[in-house]
Amino acid sequence: MGFARTCSVALVGVEGVVVEVQADLEAGVAAFTLVGLPDKSLVESRDRVRAAIVNSGAEWPQKKLTVGLSPASVPKGGSGFDLAVAAAVLGAAERIDPRTIADLVLIGELGLDGRVRPVRGVLPAVLAAADAGYKQVVVPEQTAGEAALVPGVSVLGVRTLRQLIAVLADEPVPEEAPHEDGRPDPMLAGLLVPGAGVGTGLAAAPADDPLDGRPDLADVAGQHTARRALEIAAAGSHHLLLTGPPGAGKTMLAERLPGILPPLTRQESLEVTAVHSVAGILPPGEPLVHRPPYCAPHHSATMQSLVGGGNGLPRPGAVSLAHRGVLFLDEAPEFSTKSLDALRQPLESGHVVIARAAGVVRLPARFLLTLAANPCPCGRHTLLGSGCECPAAVIRRYQARLSGPLLDRVDLRVAVEPVTRSDLLGQGGRGEASTTVADRVHEARARAATRLADTPWSVNSEIPGHELRTRFHAAPGALAAAERDIERGLLTARGLDRVLRVGWTIADLAGHDRPQADDLALALELRTGIARGVPVAAGEWT
Repeated sequence: MGFARTCSVALVGVEGVVVEVQADLEAGVAAFTLVGLPDKSLVESRDRVRAAIVNSGAEWPQKKLTVGLSPASVPKGGSGFDLAVAAAVLGAAERIDPRTIADLVLIGELGLDGRVRPVRGVLPAVLAAADAGYKQVVVPEQTAGEAALVPGVSVLGVRTLRQLIAVLADEPVPEEAPHEDGRPDPMLAGLLVPGAGVGTGLAAAPADDPLDGRPDLADVAGQHTARRALEIAAAGSHHLLLTGPPGAGKTMLAERLPGILPPLTRQESLEVTAVHSVAGILPPGEPLVHRPPYCAPHHSATMQSLVGGGNGLPRPGAVSLAHRGVLFLDEAPEFSTKSLDALRQPLESGHVVIARAAGVVRLPARFLLTLAANPCPCGRHTLLGSGCECPAAVIRRYQARLSGPLLDRVDLRVAVEPVTRSDLLGQGGRGEASTTVADRVHEARARAATRLADTPWSVNSEIPGHELRTRFHAAPGALAAAERDIERGLLTARGLDRVLRVGWTIADLAGHDRPQADDLALALELRTGIARGVPVAAGEWT
């Protein structure tokens, strides 16, 4: 009788659970039994592992074989356990020393010919192994760069099972034929889900492009108020609503918002990369995401595709794919009311908790929400002499699709006016480029980071309302207009907190040590849409 054990990782959402893979050989009729709550794809690993071991030159044990996955109460799925199962079987058969694999974490799918194929979710799996105290991991060669992002872990990338056996048995490592250049690598098929990356903003960009291939804000004609609101949203990570007739440039503005956001920090990059790796949208050859993601789902998207879901354990939705980036909902009133209202909780908490029969998953979802909407179904309601024939009841019903509780969580509401002839023909001059605006955003975020250095928050939108009212005070008398709006019912308690957050962001952009009366007046104007006599011009803050 032989026994061996090694480890792998089961992913639950974007979090990993270390699983001990045990193999036991005993006398009896040759059989292969896999236990430990495996799903269909994992049950099929019995045939993959058997063929891979035989085709790698090793002998398959003709005994009763039982492979157990512990803890048995955790659901396990996917093909990433193949490599660990094969190593445990070879250890039980004494082809390799069982002691050499006892403290190893192995992740990878096996082809029938013994090749080790990459799987999704390597980064969160290695992070879970590191948190559990493991120091050595074995992953497919194509994902070794992704696994190496985790500090304190020794990573071995293997191309075939033959190579792994040779390394563990201290034998000469065989040379494997490299992939032919100029042809698509079939081994990368397991990393990308077809169509899943559309609209995420992760396409490769030219190396000499300072905007990483993103559209430039200088292409926008006019729209000074909307451009200023975009800058405030980027500086403080404030949610934004753009309302206006078709063709005014709402989508054009939203697409340029990621280009003025600061690059992700190291910790943020790891968070985003982990989500994208699990979702299957991590581009090959780019193991770490440095840019804020941009996700723009179609208005026919279901609630499950927005917040996460699917059969079995839930998968990341659009709110998680946009984590630390921008979630843009174009034609927002055309989304189902159920889908829009599902965004209310993650907008406040920064994460989404999904409960299904197979388990409960907590997914990160701290994103910058940008909504674009027409004033009525035909879009011409606010245009003079436009001939809008939508009845008043239809207009009210259309606008009510964006519920009050959802809009109460939106900090900036901007009416995008039609572009004038002088702006469109360039007579007003070309607007500022994204790089110029991004520099001001970076400076404003640096001021906020210095102020919040001893707190758990990094941007103004994350500061709780209680702290804003008791710890971070505005200038004397600056809140007079906001207090009057509360008394008139124009502003809720949450609305006051959000006005204060926007006021701090405007103060950071203007270089003020705390919000002045004009800063909060502009914040109130951008939230309520009521003119406060504050000029909003493009260019430097004064």
